[in-house]
Amino acid sequence: MKILKYHIVAIALLSCTVGMAQQLPQFTQYMYNTISINPAYTGSRETLSVVGLHRSQWVGIDGAPTTQTLSVHSPLSNEKMAIGGSFIHDELGAENFNYLYGSFSYTIKTGENSKLAFGINAGFTQYSLDQDFRLQNPNDPIIYGIEDRWDPNIGAGLYWHSTRWYLGLSTPRILNNDHATNEYEALERVSYYLTGGYVFNLGSYTKLKPSFLVKGTNGAPLSYDLSANFLFYDKFWIGAGFRHNSGVNGNQTNGVADYQFKGTNAIGGMIDFQVSKQIRIGYTYESPINSEIKHYQSGTHEIMLMFELFKERRIKSPRYF
Repeated sequence: MKILKYHIVAIALLSCTVGMAQQLPQFTQYMYNTISINPAYTGSRETLSVVGLHRSQWVGIDGAPTTQTLSVHSPLSNEKMAIGGSFIHDELGAENFNYLYGSFSYTIKTGENSKLAFGINAGFTQYSLDQDFRLQNPNDPIIYGIEDRWDPNIGAGLYWHSTRWYLGLSTPRILNNDHATNEYEALERVSYYLTGGYVFNLGSYTKLKPSFLVKGTNGAPLSYDLSANFLFYDKFWIGAGFRHNSGVNGNQTNGVADYQFKGTNAIGGMIDFQVSKQIRIGYTYESPINSEIKHYQSGTHEIMLMFELFKERRIKSPRYF
């Protein structure tokens, strides 16, 4: 019975994604992977920065989401300009999404300690269904007519920051892309992101950094992430986060599919350690708190690895975001 429930949940996940809009994957450690949602973040760390992140969501459920992402960005010799790129591989049941995008930013000073960056990105989103799933379900009306494809897209963003705070506004995918050929859609809809954070001194060796992310998607309710991290001796971070997703309801007019996907709130804890000046590692555990799915899974895990190649003449203060 338990295994059967796992498969029911996985099928429900696939139905929701095929029937509704595909959105960019969410990360608990979004503040360290900002380039994936805001191209204006490119080069803001003032050095070559490489970030890899793996997320296994709802571990224990067959077909639950897994995501890997890799981003690279750096300022150019003209430090007002920067380039970068990001790759995201996202799996949900039998569905696969790959996002490959390059980014460019231009930064101007807005005060003695603040800067405003303008960013753009461009690239491709690739969508596919597992071949084994197609072969096992050749006449399934939910997937009939869905084709593997690559679609181009563009995005833009603003990133205003100092050494102590930041605000970002972006829409990383401006074009609506339809990945289906019949009534069942897997649209890549336009999403808008508002991010921000601030670093407070609590003592000689302790800091507090609250941050937030608000996401709005055309045709879907708002979602938001709130987090707070303590930093000790500029080496060790520990904190917690809360995510609220309102969820969506949906059905198909031909009566083949009729489903409801309730919103999922989640809480999580995170730790990060600055192993050396160049290397930083992080881990996050997250669990849903108000969804039926919490009974069939053992939590969500994220692992982050950051490598940075510092040039002393550029780095004038620690990077907190």
